[in-house]
Amino acid sequence: MRIQKFARLIALVTVLFSISRPAAAQQAGTAPGVPVQMVVSVEAKHGNETPMITQSDLVVRQGRKIRPVTGWVHATANYGGLALAILIDDASGTSVDTQLNDIRTFIQEQAPTTLVAVGYMQNGTVYVTQNFTQDHMAAAKSVRLAQGFSGAEASPYVSLSDFIKRWSSDPAIPRREVLMITSGIDMLYRGIYPDPYVDAAVQDAQCAGVVVYSIYTPSVGHLGHSYWLTYWAQNFLSQLSEETGGESYYFMGPQAPVSFAPYLDNLNHQLSNQFLLTFLAEPQKKAGRESVNITSEIHSVDLLHADTVCVPAAPE
Repeated sequence: MRIQKFARLIALVTVLFSISRPAAAQQAGTAPGVPVQMVVSVEAKHGNETPMITQSDLVVRQGRKIRPVTGWVHATANYGGLALAILIDDASGTSVDTQLNDIRTFIQEQAPTTLVAVGYMQNGTVYVTQNFTQDHMAAAKSVRLAQGFSGAEASPYVSLSDFIKRWSSDPAIPRREVLMITSGIDMLYRGIYPDPYVDAAVQDAQCAGVVVYSIYTPSVGHLGHSYWLTYWAQNFLSQLSEETGGESYYFMGPQAPVSFAPYLDNLNHQLSNQFLLTFLAEPQKKAGRESVNITSEIHSVDLLHADTVCVPAAPE
């Protein structure tokens, strides 16, 4: 009798296990969804040697749900390509003038297949001095002195949004990235967190898949040494870069950086250690932004990525 009860118990456990397995598998990511592609930068926590990360090492969560990873490809110059826009604030002070050669050198260091554009942010838009080109010498020559007058100021975040909205996508160029050189001071909003124009720029960048890096440089005139405005501006630049998967460089008050070269070297390193991640996102009733968190079982690396992606609505 005890043997029969034990046998029935084993059978019941087996049935329950067989029922729970599909549910667990679905939670782990076998559920259907829509493919979403993201740029992920892999950065070593210690030293300069970046550990090898494979697709099986990754866990992608949309909200609290684990979603299936369907692609993980090293985004080298030979795969797809990179379009990099360098946007300089035309209201920058004269300190940026001493950094122009570093910027030109950085442009010429890009991979031959990388498309580079140069523009100047002014009055809520971007004046382009060089459209996207693989002629890096021409792009470097288009870097000029900032006009350095307060009339050029409005909001660098409005300028970025305007540039992104006019930036046509190309499936052959999966990486679209921006380097902003600006004080980050928003003349359209002089309050504290949150800045609606920063939030709008973050959303535009995330939905367009654009990664934004930023380097602080002081504005011309009084704004260039206003600690209050500079403090919040550098916070806003950090928010913009981190929420889009990039990085913001320099946080030491209103004074100008001694050199851009260390930051540009770091950016070059990040560009060479980027991957294209594809996962199946779970669509909702309405299209919108969904929070995403990417982790790895390799604990010696940091994964930099946008914290939100735009997901289309579920089909009716």
